[in-house]
Amino acid sequence: MILHTIWFGTLACEAQSFELKKQNDSLYYLNGWRLPYPVYQYQTGDVDGDGNIDAIVGVIKSTRFYPQKARRIFIFKQVNGKARPLWLGSKLGGILEDFRYVDGKIRALEQTGNGQYVVSDYKWGGFGMAFDHYIIKGVNKETAKKTFDQ
Repeated sequence: MILHTIWFGTLACEAQSFELKKQNDSLYYLNGWRLPYPVYQYQTGDVDGDGNIDAIVGVIKSTRFYPQKARRIFIFKQVNGKARPLWLGSKLGGILEDFRYVDGKIRALEQTGNGQYVVSDYKWGGFGMAFDHYIIKGVNKETAKKTFDQ
């Protein structure tokens, strides 16, 4: 006779939340993940469309391919209450000035190489953010900022 033991347990579902703590101007912690950079923006939203909230953190840092310090976007998932990187972006399209989470996408205010401005939407592309469409392009900063803020 074979005896099978089956354990019935309850699965605890932990509410997803992120907490960004500032240690000083260039050191933050996001659910235990050390961010040794200045933070200029912080948002949350379901970036990758999996039904879970992600943290979107704007940091100022250099990268291996772009050695000049600039605004970057880091996206984190939550795993067992801890922040884990989903995407540590070095660049979107243009020179990033600001971003916000809108309708499942990241809306970016960017300067182009010729000094004009664009407002672009980016969506999750499987490995990182992929260009979706322009909201407005080829305009001055004031016009782009008004569009971005709407």
